[in-house]
Amino acid sequence: MNELGSIWRRWQGHLVIVGIALLILLIWRFGLRPTIVAVAEGEPVGEDTAVSELLATTEPDATADPLQFGAGDLPVLDDNSLAPAPNPLTFEGELPQHEFITHTVVRGETPNGIADQYGIEAETILGGNPRLSEESSLLQVGTELIILPIDGVLHDVQPGDTLESVSLQYGIPVEDIIAYEPNNLEFPYRLQPETQILVPGAVRELFVWTPPDLSSVGGTSSEGGSVRPIIVGTGTFIYPVNSRNFTQYFWYGHPGIDIALPEGSPVYASDTGTVTFAGWNVYGYGNLIVVNHGNGYETFYGHLSSFNVVPGQIVYQGNVIGGTGNTGNSSGPHIHFEIRINNNRDNPCWYIGC
Repeated sequence: MNELGSIWRRWQGHLVIVGIALLILLIWRFGLRPTIVAVAEGEPVGEDTAVSELLATTEPDATADPLQFGAGDLPVLDDNSLAPAPNPLTFEGELPQHEFITHTVVRGETPNGIADQYGIEAETILGGNPRLSEESSLLQVGTELIILPIDGVLHDVQPGDTLESVSLQYGIPVEDIIAYEPNNLEFPYRLQPETQILVPGAVRELFVWTPPDLSSVGGTSSEGGSVRPIIVGTGTFIYPVNSRNFTQYFWYGHPGIDIALPEGSPVYASDTGTVTFAGWNVYGYGNLIVVNHGNGYETFYGHLSSFNVVPGQIVYQGNVIGGTGNTGNSSGPHIHFEIRINNNRDNPCWYIGC
């Protein structure tokens, strides 16, 4: 018996430790959270050491899910709050990055000459400088022009613009706009308002104002229903003013010629015809006279200071019809002179010599 008692006393501490380990394992397994009471290092655990002094437990957590424990019976955190689903509406692509040359106009230069200098079409001068078509005398010494690296139009992106709408506006395939690298367009190809994209190969469309026809001022109807002109011109044209001081010639962005001279200088009818318009024009011409010559030709006299004629009046080649001025989109006293044939704008220099 003494020998058995000695063996029991020798192994009872080890048995207690094994039991505690098994108890802790069961508690972790079934979702209980133990609070371990520290045991001093080296302190023997004898028969008088109560389990309550080494281990304090809480009541089982009824909401705990034992399946959330992974390998090693350790709890696994299940929290995806730091990884929200991507929101496509927050996509922001790179902005366009263009590099343009700035050209300062010197005396004697023309849009065609400037375009040849940089290896582009004259229409591209307007593609990068839309105001040239609005201000008849803007192309003057000291004016700074944006020179595009390739033929096309620099488009100001407006709210609501899409690649499809821009493609439709200029008649250029979407693929060509995307392929131009400085536009920095990437899927899903959203355009950013208040930026500029270059539309390769595009030509800026110009608004063409159409004056009243002869039916608005009289004439007689022919058998075909068209209006027979009251009078027909000679088919030849003279200078509309007594000056050869050209400030701008005909080109795509400027469908006429500008001749500078003092305000109030006489303006002559370039050929015989009927006045179809004499008044204020809201499309940049200012005070304007239009003469229909009855043979498909019309002449325009813009930026005037005064009128000597009224709509419906017949004028003859060389009659004084008004005075030069500085009205409308004008930066100095001059006359803007156009010749149209069947409403197509033609170069006046081909008819009067420049």
